[in-house]
Amino acid sequence: MMGPNQVKRVDQPRGITRRRVLAGLGAAAGMVAGSQLAPGLARAAASEPIKIGFQAHRTGIGAAYGRWYERVTKAAVKLINEDGGIAGRPVELITEDDGTDPKRGAEVVEKMAAQHKVDVTFGTLFSHVVFGSAPRAGELKMPYFVVSEGYHVASAKLNRYVFQPGITDVRSQVISMAPWVSSNLGKKVTMIFPDYAFGHDHRDFFSAAMAAQGGEVIQKIAIPPTESSFTKYFPKIPRQTEVLYHVMVGPGVLTFVKELGEFFGSQRPAIFGFIDSLEAVDMATPGLEFLEGSYFWEAHPRYMSDDAPEYEKFYRQAVGVDRDGASVSDPKDISTYSHMFGCWETLFILKQAIEASGYQSATPADKRKLIEAVEAMTAFQAGREHPQGDKRFNGKLHQSFGHQYISKVEDAKLKPVHRTSIEDGLYEPAGDYTTQSL
Repeated sequence: MMGPNQVKRVDQPRGITRRRVLAGLGAAAGMVAGSQLAPGLARAAASEPIKIGFQAHRTGIGAAYGRWYERVTKAAVKLINEDGGIAGRPVELITEDDGTDPKRGAEVVEKMAAQHKVDVTFGTLFSHVVFGSAPRAGELKMPYFVVSEGYHVASAKLNRYVFQPGITDVRSQVISMAPWVSSNLGKKVTMIFPDYAFGHDHRDFFSAAMAAQGGEVIQKIAIPPTESSFTKYFPKIPRQTEVLYHVMVGPGVLTFVKELGEFFGSQRPAIFGFIDSLEAVDMATPGLEFLEGSYFWEAHPRYMSDDAPEYEKFYRQAVGVDRDGASVSDPKDISTYSHMFGCWETLFILKQAIEASGYQSATPADKRKLIEAVEAMTAFQAGREHPQGDKRFNGKLHQSFGHQYISKVEDAKLKPVHRTSIEDGLYEPAGDYTTQSL
């Protein structure tokens, strides 16, 4: 076990890879598809764009994430098109705002299918919107790729049309980090989390993971997602708390962290937070000084290290983010760096799957080939297409597993002190989507 001031060495880059899962099957499928079309129709299909529907949180509590998700998505599409598109076809991005609302999310999926006639829909972040949208995607047989982190996909409770290949899920994240928290910060934990599916995943899986380490979650404090002031919840924190675990999201996060500091002052337990609580927030913001010496989970470290690999520098330049995780055009515009890479990686996974499957159009047969091509994938290699790092993909769960980071706040910046292995976050699957009919 590593100490709090050590960090595992990150693997050196292995270059750009464009792995082709099911290459032989894809080539054969493409030949069959071509033979069934008249020459003129085949040429027309090959020249038409691949339409990708982007379900964006432009408004609502997910707007800060939505803004950066959209920037990263546009940057990835631009790069893909400059590199020849997907299977020689340009990518057309069609964006609709879901208001970070479950009902509107389902309506967006419907609109993508009926009006825009997209090939796939992707991009959803907030878990309650995924739950509201995924059933409609299944009914419409719309391939639906989310960038959400929630355990909802890997739980096998959704449907075969829903995937989360570009980002790890909460269950994997928390079980990989619980051993470090238990060994380095304490065993008696109070959790503060948002009162919906994403927060419930943290509550349930971290509680179980701490128990497996001989620790205990002694208090669980659920916060309504629309709450704007949090002081009234803090007296519920037991005095014997050794570690305060917080994971808050939405527009009230800065208020939450500031009020937490005012409540504790200099007398505080160890603090371990998910960077969700401060995504899009400058760590040097007045009022956050009390976080010095506390710890955060990060999926993709916001502050670039001096020995960052080439592909990390390339990604930052492409999405317009500087060394400190802010927009290159506005240092006050802080990115959602630990989440937005999932959009980039998902688009390149889609490109790989479409090309491997021989996909031509939004027919049931081609959708089936696309879904089976994704399910056949097993791993993604760190590089320009996967800047967050290596991942292992479980086709039965439609979920990827990757590395996580624990970072310490030092001089109002985040310094990684521990990197988990992929194996740290693996768990027994709850089901198998591949057994469902298409």
